[in-house]
Amino acid sequence: MEVIGLYKEEGKKIIIVIIGALLNAIAMNLFLIPANVYASGFTGLAQLISNIIDTIGLPFSISTGILIFLLNVPITIIAWKKIGKTFTFYSFLSVILITLFMEIIPIEQQSSDIILNAVFGGVLQAIGVGLTLKFGASTGGMDIVAMLLSKVNDRPIGTYLFALNGLIIITAGLLYGAEKSLYTLVALYVTTRVVDAIHTRHEKLTVFIVTKKSQQLKDAIHAKMLRGITLLPAKGAFTNEDKEMMMIVITRYELYDIGHVIKEVDPEAFTNIVETSSVIGFFRKD
Repeated sequence: MEVIGLYKEEGKKIIIVIIGALLNAIAMNLFLIPANVYASGFTGLAQLISNIIDTIGLPFSISTGILIFLLNVPITIIAWKKIGKTFTFYSFLSVILITLFMEIIPIEQQSSDIILNAVFGGVLQAIGVGLTLKFGASTGGMDIVAMLLSKVNDRPIGTYLFALNGLIIITAGLLYGAEKSLYTLVALYVTTRVVDAIHTRHEKLTVFIVTKKSQQLKDAIHAKMLRGITLLPAKGAFTNEDKEMMMIVITRYELYDIGHVIKEVDPEAFTNIVETSSVIGFFRKD
């Protein structure tokens, strides 16, 4: 039964990754690329490089989908060694599928209204990204960079993402005029807000778990991730039953894994997940 459950869980994750990749490809080829509105992160960077190659008149062209794949290859190799094989495998699978779908789906403008393209493209892409993150994978790019940075230092990924998106917006303005850069800003804002609504906007979260199986749960969590856990005595107000409360700070990318571990070890555990704005002191990274 456990094996069947595992296959079902992995099958569900693969289906979500496929859906997320398809939504990303539709958003790019039917809305953002035809309107010359840029996406965020590595996808926007791939658009930028593709357009610059076409603009300067080189004897060859490279599609945005292929460039997304090429940009993700080096960080995927690093992530395989530094982050973990499961997360990296599903993230790179997502990248491959996005590239495949973008090569299959024709680039066709659905509307001449640039705002509609920016908003609808941003929403579709965000749904794809948010669903993929929610099920323990990513669409590659800056999400993998965020995971790598969280292993090295405690600086927020927002700083790096802001710098990259700033470069994309400025270049969009230089290539197509200030109006296009403003529409790109609209698409980036919509994408960010929808992803935050589906998943979470906070880089770190604090998980409080009230359980009678603290030892088994602690072992299972440590087998999945290397995070410090604080154990606190707890007692049920109605039952007077002795329990323990576990407190653990995680990154947003570990949310799926810890939820899955809790459900597997102690389905009756009470879990409260709260947003963490900052951490002072030791935060286990490796």
